[in-house]
Amino acid sequence: MLDVKPGEAGRFEQAFARAEPLIASAAGYQRHELRRCLEAADRYLLLVWWETLEAHTRGFRGSAAYQEWKALLHHFYEPFPAVEHYAPPLGV
Repeated sequence: MLDVKPGEAGRFEQAFARAEPLIASAAGYQRHELRRCLEAADRYLLLVWWETLEAHTRGFRGSAAYQEWKALLHHFYEPFPAVEHYAPPLGV
């Protein structure tokens, strides 16, 4: 969950559009979805698929592109979100 500061949703979406190529070009990146909450206008769900956990935690987060990502997006979050990683769907 990404909770954006009240009234900043439009600016966040513009910044996210500029940040998307940064994550999409990372090694191990597969795809992502950003969804706006229907009940809370300043809340988003960001799902990112990676080939491996390390592609995100060591690869992207250790890159210069991540520093740009942070500069574009992190100041919008209140509170700062927890980042969690999940296994593929059960039964697949």
